[in-house]
Amino acid sequence: MAALFAKPVRLSLTNFVIFLNLLCLTATASTIERPRSFATKLVHRDSALSPYYNPNATIKDHAMHQLKTSMARLAYLGAKSNVFVTDDTRAGLVAEDNGAQFMASFSVGEPLVPQLLTIDTGSNLLWVQCLPCTKCFEQASPIFDPSKSSTYTTLQCNSPYCTISPSDKCDLSNNCKFSHKYLDGTDVAGLLGTEKFTLDTSDEGISPVANVVFGCGHDNDGYNGQPSGILGLGPSNISLATQLGSKFSYCIGSIKDPKYPHNQLILGDGAKIEGLSTPLEVYNDLYYLTLEGISLSERRLEIDPEIFKRTPSGTGGTVIDSGTTLSFLAKGAYDVLSAEVQKLMDGKLEKVEEPDIPSALCYKGIISQDLVGFPDVVLNFADGAELGLDIESLFQEYGQNELCMALQESPVGNDLNVVGIMAQQFYNVAYDLAANKVYFQRIDCELLDD
Repeated sequence: MAALFAKPVRLSLTNFVIFLNLLCLTATASTIERPRSFATKLVHRDSALSPYYNPNATIKDHAMHQLKTSMARLAYLGAKSNVFVTDDTRAGLVAEDNGAQFMASFSVGEPLVPQLLTIDTGSNLLWVQCLPCTKCFEQASPIFDPSKSSTYTTLQCNSPYCTISPSDKCDLSNNCKFSHKYLDGTDVAGLLGTEKFTLDTSDEGISPVANVVFGCGHDNDGYNGQPSGILGLGPSNISLATQLGSKFSYCIGSIKDPKYPHNQLILGDGAKIEGLSTPLEVYNDLYYLTLEGISLSERRLEIDPEIFKRTPSGTGGTVIDSGTTLSFLAKGAYDVLSAEVQKLMDGKLEKVEEPDIPSALCYKGIISQDLVGFPDVVLNFADGAELGLDIESLFQEYGQNELCMALQESPVGNDLNVVGIMAQQFYNVAYDLAANKVYFQRIDCELLDD
């Protein structure tokens, strides 16, 4: 089918890099020493390098999984934003599918034990499964045994990092305990400790970081995932992002290409802090941005900006998140954008109803063929920062010859706006937690491999 829209002039981009700032802890966990920067490859869930990879999965299989986990993640974010909850408590993440989007390869201890951890900006604690297990779930890599590591030390109760379980935080030996009861039924419990973590770097080398505070989970139930645990990048003092610095960045390429090799994560002062910035606000350990409007065809849509703001009670607002594939808009914003997109589609593509997502805007067609020249949707943030969503970020293949808009309406009772990972494709996204800023730079992530 011939292109239906005038083809725009646009810089071609493809890649994902996350940069994280790492500060190395000294021998005592309460003292921090700033190291050099660290970069590591990230593996998307659907990548050929992922333990979840299924070469027989169909386009519809991928779309249904992304929808299911995105809706579950939205429920978690909504629950966490509305009430004060225990650090890292999760809601709605389905254990058998889990919410893994990007994973990073680390090694723990000395000698090195390889691990695969889920990256999550919506939680704080870094934890892995540890032997001996009272109960452990299946994982792709070996389970870490701290008794065999020469660099492992338990964290004492008087440490400033011993804040995870304030009501029952010490065992009989004065070691710091932690436990998380996730709202999906997952339980993780064990001891906090310090250990050497070694990153697999982007140039196929390794880079050690000493005395990282982490959770050693001995009694774990319900997660049932291939990764060994979670690498939280939230804003609390227990997060690796704040233990090892105040900056991190990631660059996101094509998430639908299973062979895409340039997704990266950078920790430390080498984080790629470039592009226009917008204020970052932390509320209930989530990262909020000031979304001021949405533009289409270089025209600001008539959307009340109050729709994007968090209320005094904590509801609503705009969260940027690494664990949500799709993006979500509160009803008032979604209705306006959806109507404008339909005007552009009328007479060009046939609209279809999708029973699994009745509120979604879907059409017969192929993104790469039938949407050539479709104008970018631009998210306009405070201080002039922008995220431009081209056809690969705005639309999702939902089956053979079917596509749906990847910006969906938040369900009734949840007014949260969420900037998910599809909307962040082809951008380097940098967080400066000390300056309370997020930076967006549109770039080909392969350029950051060096």
